Amino acid sequence: MIQFKPSLLTLALMAAGASTQTYAAEPLSQTDQNAEEAIEVIEVTGIRRSLKESQSLKMSSSSIVEAISAEDIGKLPDVSIAESLARLPGVAAQRLDGRANVISIRGLGPDFTTATLNGREQASVNDNRGVEFDQYPSELLNRVVVYKTPDASVMAQAIGGTVDMQTISPLIHGEQTIAVSLRGEWNDLGALNSDSTDKGYRGSISYVDQFADDTFGIALGYARMQSPNQEERWQAWGYPELDYNPDNPKVLGGAKPFVRSSELERDGVLAVFEYQPNETFHSVLDIYYTKFNDEQRLRGIEIPGQWGAGWGNAGITAIENSDGLVTNGTINDAAVIVRNDINIRDADSLSIGWNNQFMLNENWSVTADVSMSRANRTDIGMESYSGTGRGNGNGVTDTLGFAYNGEGSYNFAHNLDYSNPDLIKLGGPFSWGNPIGPDSQDGFINKPEIEDELKSLRLSAEYIFDDGFISSIEFGVNRTDRDKSKRDNGFYLTLKQYPDMVRVPDQYLLSPTSLEFFGMGDMLSYDSLAFYNDGNYIETNADTVDLSRATNSWDVSEEVTTLFVMANLETELFGLPVVGNLGLQSVHTDQSSEGTVATVDSGEVVKTPNSAGDTYTEWLPSMNLSFEVAEDQVLRVAAARTLTRARMDKMNANVNFSYNASPTDGVNWTGGAGNPYLKPWLARQYDISYENYFSDQGYFALAVFYKDLENFVYDQHSNFNFGEIFPDQPGNPIGNVTQPQNGEGGYVQGIEASLSIDFGMFANALEGFGTILSGSYTDSEVKETPDSEPTTLPGLSEKTFNATVYYETRGFEARISSRYRSDFLGEVTKISLQRENVNIKAETVVDAQIGYDFSESGIDALYGLSVQLQVNNLTNEPFTSYFGDDKREVRDFQNYGRNYMLGLNYKF
Repeated sequence: MIQFKPSLLTLALMAAGASTQTYAAEPLSQTDQNAEEAIEVIEVTGIRRSLKESQSLKMSSSSIVEAISAEDIGKLPDVSIAESLARLPGVAAQRLDGRANVISIRGLGPDFTTATLNGREQASVNDNRGVEFDQYPSELLNRVVVYKTPDASVMAQAIGGTVDMQTISPLIHGEQTIAVSLRGEWNDLGALNSDSTDKGYRGSISYVDQFADDTFGIALGYARMQSPNQEERWQAWGYPELDYNPDNPKVLGGAKPFVRSSELERDGVLAVFEYQPNETFHSVLDIYYTKFNDEQRLRGIEIPGQWGAGWGNAGITAIENSDGLVTNGTINDAAVIVRNDINIRDADSLSIGWNNQFMLNENWSVTADVSMSRANRTDIGMESYSGTGRGNGNGVTDTLGFAYNGEGSYNFAHNLDYSNPDLIKLGGPFSWGNPIGPDSQDGFINKPEIEDELKSLRLSAEYIFDDGFISSIEFGVNRTDRDKSKRDNGFYLTLKQYPDMVRVPDQYLLSPTSLEFFGMGDMLSYDSLAFYNDGNYIETNADTVDLSRATNSWDVSEEVTTLFVMANLETELFGLPVVGNLGLQSVHTDQSSEGTVATVDSGEVVKTPNSAGDTYTEWLPSMNLSFEVAEDQVLRVAAARTLTRARMDKMNANVNFSYNASPTDGVNWTGGAGNPYLKPWLARQYDISYENYFSDQGYFALAVFYKDLENFVYDQHSNFNFGEIFPDQPGNPIGNVTQPQNGEGGYVQGIEASLSIDFGMFANALEGFGTILSGSYTDSEVKETPDSEPTTLPGLSEKTFNATVYYETRGFEARISSRYRSDFLGEVTKISLQRENVNIKAETVVDAQIGYDFSESGIDALYGLSVQLQVNNLTNEPFTSYFGDDKREVRDFQNYGRNYMLGLNYKF
């Protein structure tokens, strides 16, 4: 047996979130032979306890894993799950609205990552399968484990990896505990909109107890967050050639800069009920619920540039250009649109799981696990327009100077007062839409709705052998049913006074919003949502006139049956102790989708219901072996065939098309479609990891991996039989559509290294100091066809690096952490709240915290109390995306500022 494998006691303490302890027995007195053995308890707390427990989890796992453990009840090391995950080797997070939101594992984006709660796959409020981790309050989780290599018992495996969030076990915790925390929060950009706040708070309370002679335990938790977020955002339309001449330099095509103020409210509730009356029966019921509301106010001025010549301005005069980009110029006779927009997201998630284990005898045990995960989301994305006149070429214009500032955005000079309500009036300044008449689009409101429900039943058994190289065999079946739907509701808004422009009524006016960050001074601000809610607009359903909108709602269903068998090994090979497993999964999937076939006829969208689906079976073998090559040193070898299901928003049965009765090429039908026949991504992956555990709070690990992607999903031209839907239509029934298809694959490969050191092992003077370092290098080559250019994989950063330096002793705690990821292709929100992939610039995010635990002060009245100051985004790192290869062609430049948090924690 491997020497470094933790004892059952250590594992129990880890599971409970209790302190790992070292026991030292003193010699018995010669005069008291019956005295009990005295025990000295050395308690490790805070950051070092978290690191020690995480290391123990990594050591004891049969797979290659990374782990994060809570420093105390209700206290993970960071303010969010995603930020903690982003500090692990080979893991990177993408920020959304200033906070870490989704993650990539080993260069594979959120599409290739599965999230579970206590081992059960989670529904998602996302349009796809990817879990948005800011939905889960970190205060209610005990640990998070990232499985980089799967085994056959993991039902929710994925090509990138599986993130398992775990709650506390009240029986293993073993004592009554009440923990309370409260933190105030402040953003240093201030309240950028007058109807917003730059202050918020976070609070939580947890209660753990045991009853009936420690056979019944409960854990209850509640967490609430009201977090402010402010943003100064530069956003460009693009960069065409000046005068549309390839010999001319590129110039700003248009811009939509704005300030955003948001207030995120999140409530989370956890309940765990655990019952173990004897050694043969163990039952756990856990319930996890979160409610999430994010209200954002966005105000700015949209400025047509080169693309607006002829309708938004009289053209651009270029003054200076540098290396093919106009860096200084003037927009002549410029018309702009003043935007008062609002985004609101209401979402909630509920997860319920009930696990029952029965020990039939010393060799046989059976497990039954039933669970349900449900997520719902409703968005409001409202655009409200105002300007100096209705439609193109009307109203007062301005002369706008612009200059590139060298930091990713432009500064403007202007002449008009854009905060004057007598000049800037409600109505559409540009001819962007004609829902009820010419130039009648005065705004737009998106109201998409997402529903996702996932139900699962797992039955399994394990037989433990008395001897032999196979220690046990596990086998069973897992059935999962998932139903996800999207209703993409959208409406054009037209003022009831159309075609007149309307002065904003005084009851809706707010203090002007400053756009000085890019030189446009103050702008007119008003409560656009209140104006809408009071019935001042005529609404026109977009799916009656917009073909793409009519085919953006869908239902997707999956029924997945997984049979698995796994042999756990404990033996010797080549004279070395080895543990591990060999396993096989058979995964049968029945997938279907309900959608719409839509076309435009006489200016109206005509819709026809459509449904389709497919079935498939895949076989997934896996192997994980761990060799003890020396004391406290292990070499892990793993191989597996893994599966990640296709994006659900790509699996829809929607088709939009146009019909040409007299085509020149013989093709009557052309259009775009989803693909309910999409097969999953598949990969064969190989891993080798060397780990050296030189102390109980120190290790070095080096891992290499190779993922052979058997296929990938691309948008391709394919044939579609329209004759099955329109049998009476003359002409060739086979049409050409663009839709996602399974194509050629490729590879992803990389190397990871991590080092954790407690400097106290070198000298007593360094006691309490330590560092955690990790880095990775990843590259890939994925091609649509053998002769095509390689595809950029979403989420892949070639380089990542994480560093944390900490000090903790005698109650004092200080830590500074940074995480770096190089350029990558990320997914962001575009117009109409749709998603798209864009190039995102490399970034380094730095966080810091300092605190003191009064339990070490010797003041009895303050025992259990601790204080902490945290700063997120200490160096005010912006989030930047760009077009093409020239990083000066910035798409988005987002300045979030710093968030400060000062809080108290109390445990008794």
